[in-house]
Amino acid sequence: MINVSHSMHFDSVAGLHVLGPSGPLTLEPGGSVMLPCYVEAPISLEGLEVEWRRTDSETLVHLFQDGESQPESQDLAFSGRASFFSEEVQHGNFSLLLTNLTTKDAGDYKCSVYRQQETGQTLMTLECLIVTGGNATFRYTHGNVTLNCTVASHIPAEELEEVAWKKVDQETIVLVFQEGVIETGFTHKRFKDRVEFFGPEEILNGNFSLRLKDVRMEDEGLYRCEVFAGKLAAHATVEILHLGFSPIHYVMLFLWGCTCLCGLLLVLGCIPYTFCKGPGNATVSIQHVLVFCPNILMFVAFILWGVLEGNYFVFVLMCLVIISDFLYD
Repeated sequence: MINVSHSMHFDSVAGLHVLGPSGPLTLEPGGSVMLPCYVEAPISLEGLEVEWRRTDSETLVHLFQDGESQPESQDLAFSGRASFFSEEVQHGNFSLLLTNLTTKDAGDYKCSVYRQQETGQTLMTLECLIVTGGNATFRYTHGNVTLNCTVASHIPAEELEEVAWKKVDQETIVLVFQEGVIETGFTHKRFKDRVEFFGPEEILNGNFSLRLKDVRMEDEGLYRCEVFAGKLAAHATVEILHLGFSPIHYVMLFLWGCTCLCGLLLVLGCIPYTFCKGPGNATVSIQHVLVFCPNILMFVAFILWGVLEGNYFVFVLMCLVIISDFLYD
């Protein structure tokens, strides 16, 4: 977004009161903005001169002189983009319409009005803060993913008040850049040692993209890159969705499938065989295999799950259940 922050301001000499904007304006990049500048009563065009300049560079933005605009005098950067409301000038309205806004238009502007021995001026600041993200991201679990966030502003990246990455559904803080320093202390334990920016040089260029390592199923969802600079604030969102299975997940599914198969064989094969043939060494051996194998396979599957997803509490709990079941059997 692009924002004009200003307050009512006027200067006067010999009764000429020039007024400026009285409230903030917010608009989309590539849009237009009107920079207000006017006097309270109609004014004669005789001897009237109105000059718009960038005070930070003294660039001439627009000039009204000898009863008409002088487009040949304005800086090339504003050619065809800065204009008056010609029919309003005689009514004391010298507001400037600035179109096709870019981040380079940010800065301080001054509207100066001259008429014979009278003069007046008003000042205003055009500020911008644009944050862009990326499209939805599709990735495997157990890999790395990049969440894009680019900041374009007249404020140097290292002087931004704060850039914060959050997981939207739970407002979980992922990583924070605050007053020129990466603050990992705010990072939620779920993301500890798994998130990072792309280095100081990229940050200086306004690149606050996030690298998320060792992606887990629970990482799926919407993320927001929030940027704050004084009274300005903007954000962009990126979504991680449709996470696919990694090779280790397929191994776990295979082990669980084998477990189910052992149970099915136990029910449909071994138990009827025992009733028909009576107990024997072969029958007992088969029963042992079909009882112990599922527990062993589930034990290995949960080890892989704990390593892959990082949910060690569930991993330990389920392993204890399996071991106790194994001892009971």
